[in-house]
Amino acid sequence: MAEPTPLAGQVEAFLGALARTASPATVEAYRRDLTALADFLAEQGIEDGGALDAALLRRFLGGERARGLAPRSLARRRAALSRFADHLRADGRLDHNPAELVRTPKAPKDLPRPVDVDALARFLDTPHDGSPLACRDQAMLELLYSSGLRLAELAALDLPDLQPKRVRVLGKGAKPRQVPVGRRAREALATWLSVRGALAGDGEPALFVGARGGRLGHRAIQQRLAKLARERGLAEHLHPHRLRHSFASHLLESSQDLRAVQELLGHANLSTTQVYTRLDWQHLAAGYDAAHPRARRRRPDDSD
Repeated sequence: MAEPTPLAGQVEAFLGALARTASPATVEAYRRDLTALADFLAEQGIEDGGALDAALLRRFLGGERARGLAPRSLARRRAALSRFADHLRADGRLDHNPAELVRTPKAPKDLPRPVDVDALARFLDTPHDGSPLACRDQAMLELLYSSGLRLAELAALDLPDLQPKRVRVLGKGAKPRQVPVGRRAREALATWLSVRGALAGDGEPALFVGARGGRLGHRAIQQRLAKLARERGLAEHLHPHRLRHSFASHLLESSQDLRAVQELLGHANLSTTQVYTRLDWQHLAAGYDAAHPRARRRRPDDSD
């Protein structure tokens, strides 16, 4: 029976320390990652973690990518390597963390498809029973689609945040912004406010409340949207982020104003909005050709 290598002992010591603060699932995932690394190093004749360097880690991750490992799995592999290298550095076996010199593979952004504009209109126009809960749900639907709010932004709204034609929200990074509220959303909100007192507890500041009178939570909002989609015959799963994505995509299709959509969504960077709305280069180029004075082509009969 072969003697365990120094690397094997170092991995076990690291995993033992990790288990004191991480979940069993995380420890098991890191064990798989480091086992793969140990197998790779064994092929190179390396038996001690103190020999790790950036070139070795790049070759290891490159081999993992070549055999088809997904970007998310590669990113986790690198995270495991970095944590392990930190452990070795703390033990004095490395003088720096070589994983810090290795770039993390970018995971693809999973973006929901926007709901078809006509299907969404039919869904929103479906009559309801007029109960306070139904009026509340209709107001939430209309506001999410009208103003492109995030789930957390909608749930956090208080009564003073709602103004005649706009709503004030606190976005990511505690950045405030004001977003217009469309006519149909204003009508639905007015109906909801007229019956809100039947549900809301005394002194409750939340705009949207549950059956017990308190602020409606994130999970409850998600469940209500999914339930309404089933009841109204929308042939696809509906969640708040899908309505936000539909808001952005439909607005961009009609306005072609990327900067305005960026402001409404509360994105710090324009590149985030481009990815979010699946904006392609042809769309950008067409808008540029139509708008920029130096891009418009002159017709042969144009005079000098």
